Amino acid sequence: MGRLLQHLDAQRPPQADPLGWRCFQLGMFMLPSSALFAALLLFPALIQGSRKRASLSSDRVNLVLVLVAALMVAGAVSVSLRSAEFPSYSPLLAWVGLGNWLPLFWGFWGFQPYVCDPPARRRIGLAIAAGTVPVLVSGLGQIGLGWQGPWQILGGAVIWHLKEGGNPTGRLSGLFDYANITAAWLSLSWPLLLAALIGCWARWRARIAGSGWRLLVVLGLVVAQVVSMVLTDSRNAWGVMLMAVPLVAGPASWIWLLPLMALALLPVLLATLPGVPALLQDPARALVPQSIWGRLNDLNHHSQRKLASLRITQWSVASSLIAERPWLGWGAAAFSVIYPLRTGRWHGHPHNIAFDLAFSHGLPVAVLVVGLVLWLYIRGVRQGMLKGNVCERAWWAAAFMLAVLHATDIPMYDSRINIAGWVLLAGLRWGSAKPGLPAGV
Repeated sequence: MGRLLQHLDAQRPPQADPLGWRCFQLGMFMLPSSALFAALLLFPALIQGSRKRASLSSDRVNLVLVLVAALMVAGAVSVSLRSAEFPSYSPLLAWVGLGNWLPLFWGFWGFQPYVCDPPARRRIGLAIAAGTVPVLVSGLGQIGLGWQGPWQILGGAVIWHLKEGGNPTGRLSGLFDYANITAAWLSLSWPLLLAALIGCWARWRARIAGSGWRLLVVLGLVVAQVVSMVLTDSRNAWGVMLMAVPLVAGPASWIWLLPLMALALLPVLLATLPGVPALLQDPARALVPQSIWGRLNDLNHHSQRKLASLRITQWSVASSLIAERPWLGWGAAAFSVIYPLRTGRWHGHPHNIAFDLAFSHGLPVAVLVVGLVLWLYIRGVRQGMLKGNVCERAWWAAAFMLAVLHATDIPMYDSRINIAGWVLLAGLRWGSAKPGLPAGV
């Protein structure tokens, strides 16, 4: 036990409480497997990370989130007072929906001591990458070996859905309940795993003892993750898989890596894009599997698409509804009630985080949240994260890839994705070459 604690205490930021640091590492490792077990570890870490700190108001970023929280609460109050105007919607949903945001605003502040310097972010990044192993094993077993669930313990407190053949059928979902959520987790952990591979490769080239078997293990995980991301049949995940490579590899590699990637992608583009002459497209489609180019140009599912199912339709309807209540919104989860009334087809959200925030909580909230997140990305770049070591580049890339996913989907409604996303943003808050949390913060 002593050796385990010593291992967990490695690279602990000086500002982080030892008990909180251990809980935080284990919680991030457990997060993809069980939100419940992770919460039992992360909550004590959050308490410890919030102690002996300056007030929330000492950081102007926190003041933005306090304003956002106040506007969200005001919106819920407004929805409750106007409930007679919209009898199909329960105002209780507006209050319950705040649980997706307000606790994570606290987490953004309280988790910062654990991710405030590069060594700590490296450690937590490795914990996230290692915690993804059960996702890979369950998903590949589901698709390749016919594993099915649900598998549950503690009377159903922890459930791995593991639907037979995937969910939707034929798409890898593993221990998550839907393929797109699995794809989102694999996307955010992918840059972190790439960083581990590059680090192991560097250690092996330096002939450091024990580096050979570590490189083989990590290389095997990389192959498993690539296969799993392909099998989720998520175009977002496929895009992230490619976009993350040059970001993690770093600008020094771009002179040869980008042309190589462009050359490798050329057959895929020729096979996918409309209007390409048959002389070029036919050989490309013979080379690229139909499951890939047919999915990319939506040919595989085009006949199943209804106008109301298209993203552009959802965004158009959301825009008109936002115009009707621009300041405080309609309330959380109201989209799932109103959209069927307007189009005759159910969708739980508008598949874009900015539209969802504006619709549910009002335009001011959407502008503040999206603006803050964009500022964090820009600040990370200005402070040198993309020019730093490979783990810093991977951290920034993981956070950015998650934002890319939220442009056409909203995986944050899974609590595990939501928590991981705010932890990554907390790391961006103090991402710089200068380690440590500013005094009094």
